[in-house]
Amino acid sequence: MLAQVEPGEVQAQLPSEPPEHGEPFAAVLDDLERIVLPGLTHWNHPRFFAYFPTTASEPGILAEMLIAALNVNAMLWRSSPAATELEQQVLGWLGQLLGLPDSWFGHIEDTASTSTLSALAAAREAGGGRRAVLCSEEAHSSVAKACRLLELELRTLPVDGAFRMRVDELANELAKGDVCAVVATVGTTSTTSVDPLPEIGPLCREHGAWLHVDGAYGGSAAVCPELRWALDGIELADSFVVNAHKWLLTPMDCSCLFTARPNDLRAAFSLVPEYLRTPEDALNLMEYGPALGRRMRALKLWAVLRWYGREGLQTAIRKAVQLAELVEELVRSDDRFELCAPRPFSTVCFRLKGSDEANEALLEHVNSSGVAFLSHTRLRDQFVVRWAIGNARTSEQDIRLTWQALEQAAAALQSS
Repeated sequence: MLAQVEPGEVQAQLPSEPPEHGEPFAAVLDDLERIVLPGLTHWNHPRFFAYFPTTASEPGILAEMLIAALNVNAMLWRSSPAATELEQQVLGWLGQLLGLPDSWFGHIEDTASTSTLSALAAAREAGGGRRAVLCSEEAHSSVAKACRLLELELRTLPVDGAFRMRVDELANELAKGDVCAVVATVGTTSTTSVDPLPEIGPLCREHGAWLHVDGAYGGSAAVCPELRWALDGIELADSFVVNAHKWLLTPMDCSCLFTARPNDLRAAFSLVPEYLRTPEDALNLMEYGPALGRRMRALKLWAVLRWYGREGLQTAIRKAVQLAELVEELVRSDDRFELCAPRPFSTVCFRLKGSDEANEALLEHVNSSGVAFLSHTRLRDQFVVRWAIGNARTSEQDIRLTWQALEQAAAALQSS
């Protein structure tokens, strides 16, 4: 679960100088088990409930091994034709599973931070000199980082009672005429709130602002028909990111960036030196993002989609949502706790009634116990516990064991 080590503890066990001579791999594995593993936080554990849980499923893990063994670089079509064409086909499949427009272009980046950076770079390129970017105060920090790197002005907008972007504030800012991009979120990091795309999209079109939709977490939910409401209005977006490594059973790193305007993306990133020019009239994916070298990430997503199919992905997402419903019931059933935000998907925000200090102590007590790992956020200037469910191996028993640990921690705090 959460690694129970102090800063510097792992490094102190490693030699300060590199080895002079080669060692047997058995020695590497021995040190891995003795030194490294105790210092890892185990994201694949079924009671990892912090941040957004991930599941590196068996087909994805095996495919990751194949990616390393093949060791291709998909920068150009020529440098690995099958890698480029597989990526295009797999992104087409994913677009169909999520109900995205058939005409959209998709490719894979490492993380949503890079995908958002790429989208905002394209928006700046197409923006005609406009340099402002708008997002809600609940948007992911990667938006702020991208704006810093791209020298864009970020202006954050207030949210409503459900932590969604306020459209009236958006309209006021767009009217200033200096906005090149708006970032809306489907599944914000703190509460998984969903910004109102059906209202945001027309405003962006009216004012000529690029609409980028960050669905890194929540976008995957659209695999289920009953949750596809989260992407209502997506057809008016200019770009959209969803992380297959968050809720689609694919190992890190596999961030899928779709766009209705691939030519603008290419205009922002295409730089082909003479030594990379080729005679084929073919797609070179290095021209659509910041990286030149590109791993064959599509292989692991291909393996996952083929192994699970639409039905298997729906089962995993529905299970996580059902378990989150159980968490809500447990919180409501205990007068010591309170819910702090609506729950669109499978992340529950709650707190112990009382001070921030008590809630910080509660979280630390559970995390240091080794039973489970949860994270926190701040909502309306209060310390709030986040219980995020997404691991395919999480069971009802894992939920109840974690709740028992929370109850015991609450009782210990009250008795002290």
